[in-house]
Amino acid sequence: MELIPSIFIFAFSAGITPGPNNIMLMTSGLNFGIQKSMPHYFGINFGFPIMFTLIGLSLGIIFNRYPVMHEIIKVIGLAYLLYLAWRIANTSTSSLSVKESKPLSLVQALLFQWVNPKAWVMATGAIAAFTTTDGNIYLQVGLITLVFLFTSFLTSSSWLFFGAWLKKILKDPFHQKVFNISMAVLLVLSFSPVAFDLINQYLIN
Repeated sequence: MELIPSIFIFAFSAGITPGPNNIMLMTSGLNFGIQKSMPHYFGINFGFPIMFTLIGLSLGIIFNRYPVMHEIIKVIGLAYLLYLAWRIANTSTSSLSVKESKPLSLVQALLFQWVNPKAWVMATGAIAAFTTTDGNIYLQVGLITLVFLFTSFLTSSSWLFFGAWLKKILKDPFHQKVFNISMAVLLVLSFSPVAFDLINQYLIN
């Protein structure tokens, strides 16, 4: 219990910083508005705690025994993020009622957490830092999950509302297009360290 303030600071600071979830949510808020982005929003806020719980209680053992499974997920995640970056860059800005593109669904956002490099870093980092072998692992994982669940709603909502606010300023389709392309580039940059690590590990060495 004495670690709760530290866990909260970790979860909040990690959740509020730019990453694939926040960048995509802000972009969705700008292009589709808050109401249409709510499935995406709830998918993130429930998807990550579910992922964290499963990793903390069971999947960590599997990945320790079969590290290649974690590497495979990384590759799939990078490929999917490149697709999402392309999708963001090509989001239609011709009208407010976007027909050619649509925000992520609840299920898509839930599943995306499993291929999100930042989510993996946050989950494994929290497990390594705030759990102990001599304590009740179920209680520890449950407590950290609740903290992440609470902070996730706070941090992700700020990015969603910021994106919706930007929509009032970027009314020109050209400016929206520039914004979307900029966010696509930023999304690629957000997972580039993971990509460079994989290239260095498997292609250079």
